[in-house]
Amino acid sequence: MSAAATDESAGLAPRLLARLIDVRPNELRALGWAWLYIFSVLFSYYILRPIRDEMGVAGGVENLQWLFTGTLLCMIAVNPPFAALVGRLPRVQFIAVAYRFFLANLLLFAVLLHVATGEQNIWVGRVFFIWASVFNLFVVSVFWALMVDVFDAEQGKRLFGFIAAGATLGGLFGATVTATLAKQVAPAYLLIGSALLLEAAVFCVRRLSRMSDRLHRRPVRGEESAIGGSAFAGVKHALGSPYLINVCFYILLFTVTSTFLYFQQAEIVRQSFTDRGARTAFFARVDLWVNILTLFAQLFLTGRVLRWFGVALTLAALPLISMVGFATLALAPTIAVLVVYQVIRRAGNFAFARPSREVLYTVVPREDKYKAKSFIDTAVYRMGDQFGAWSYAGLGWLGLATTGIAMLAVPLSLAWLINGLWLGRKQNALETGATITRRFRE
Repeated sequence: MSAAATDESAGLAPRLLARLIDVRPNELRALGWAWLYIFSVLFSYYILRPIRDEMGVAGGVENLQWLFTGTLLCMIAVNPPFAALVGRLPRVQFIAVAYRFFLANLLLFAVLLHVATGEQNIWVGRVFFIWASVFNLFVVSVFWALMVDVFDAEQGKRLFGFIAAGATLGGLFGATVTATLAKQVAPAYLLIGSALLLEAAVFCVRRLSRMSDRLHRRPVRGEESAIGGSAFAGVKHALGSPYLINVCFYILLFTVTSTFLYFQQAEIVRQSFTDRGARTAFFARVDLWVNILTLFAQLFLTGRVLRWFGVALTLAALPLISMVGFATLALAPTIAVLVVYQVIRRAGNFAFARPSREVLYTVVPREDKYKAKSFIDTAVYRMGDQFGAWSYAGLGWLGLATTGIAMLAVPLSLAWLINGLWLGRKQNALETGATITRRFRE
């Protein structure tokens, strides 16, 4: 009996999953480990996210742009060492080293928050805000880099939505834990729980990496070799390829508009809540609603939308939501409109933009999947944050309020929509060319 037939007859799980997604029997185990991996990472991060956001507000909303500047500088600094690890160590080892570095940082912050005085806590909180903003992009980028290395473009369109649902459930669990415990448990203890979840992610990486060759029916090669290349190859390739440059533009336009919304949210929350625990719980509840909406879309819509409409139209969905949302906010700049728009936009990003954006990387060389992707997902992403943060401050100095900034974001969203359509069509052309080349060689 073949392995596929054995898997097919083995269980109920493939048949149940087939009701949600188009998963093949030989993909099931890899899909399970990938799902558990991202669940652990996002569970870890969403324990930290409300703590980070509360610390940012406590340090002064007027200082947030400086925290975004510090985040960008740290993000730029961390990329060359990571690229050097990618060049010198096998895949499993450089991912484990990166994750355990962040794990050690978490334990250090737990100690600092436990022993710091009130005034010291403000400064520890500012450093933690920067660190957590680096952490969340980096660990998630590394996860998706492994996914686009393990799965090809065709598999990505079928499976990435369901894999992203693991991230959403992790976020739900993390947000629920923090919302429930924020007023009773000191942040230091929550950080220790987050660190343990990172170690679980490292365990998943080892299991998943072993299945990579079998998934594509290649001979098992024994111990993996290092990818090679220079520490600055990611920057060079990201800025030297028209395709990757347009990926950069997609990220920049997303982050600039996201930052505008983030600052407006921070101002509203500061005016609405005076208690730090209440603010933390509020941020956690917003995360909870975002994750509930996202999970529904990822389980029932993402894979189908990608197959039915393709990458181009799926990439364009979030810019279209943003155009409508900013236009509505300009007409009715109320708290209710802002919160509803924020929830729908973030859910649209996680459910549609993020999975389709990851499919873009399945057609680039392997070195670019780790190095160029890491640079784009972290440094370029935070450059957008930085530009958005200082632009928001500058627009405020010029006297523009919520209405004016929202109006300005509408044409930005239109440019973003056009960019997404171009990227999706280019990805399809590259995928088609790679398929023809592979068949010719076979």
